[in-house]
Amino acid sequence: MKRLYFATISILISTAVFAQYEYRDSNRIGISFGVNQFTLNTNDFQTKPGTGWNGGLSMRGNYYNNWDMVYSMHFSENNFSVVTDSGFITEETNYKLSSAQISLLLSYKIIENHLSFEFGPLVQVNGKLKINSIDESNIISGTTLLAKDIVDISTFNFFPVIGITAGVRHVRLNVSYQYGINNMLGNLNNKNFGVDFKGNPGILNGNLIIYL
Repeated sequence: MKRLYFATISILISTAVFAQYEYRDSNRIGISFGVNQFTLNTNDFQTKPGTGWNGGLSMRGNYYNNWDMVYSMHFSENNFSVVTDSGFITEETNYKLSSAQISLLLSYKIIENHLSFEFGPLVQVNGKLKINSIDESNIISGTTLLAKDIVDISTFNFFPVIGITAGVRHVRLNVSYQYGINNMLGNLNNKNFGVDFKGNPGILNGNLIIYL
């Protein structure tokens, strides 16, 4: 994941520098950071959304008439919780998910430099879910599974994305929503738990973008 991160950052910066040299008013590098709310949509156990963070780089450039193209790569830490039983106590066990995302979005300029609507595809590379060691033996409510049994999720996920970006020329706020098409829990179906697991992530993002 680190190699992918540095390679993509290098490509983005190199491409953006060249583009800025040729079209200084049309292309710009964006540095973004913000928060996300991650929801795991599944009927196999009870989940609750959690709050995490985002950070990354993007390049916005003219594409055609009122359309821009936005290339970006972000790193995220996502959080959600699962209802578990620890002894006679019911509690929420928190799961962390580290991921890298690469997206290519079309952006329709509603108001030049102030308001635009974006949509397009995004690919996410996931690590394994992480939980506190003291929670690993908690039993997931309504199942016979331990909390540690579900950490090995699918490595890749594909998301359609829609969003709005608003602000001024150099500082803008982006709000977007992405829904995972692939089954995030698909790896668990190879572990002979006797359950056909299915879960799709939904992520609401709010990012501040500073354009250079």
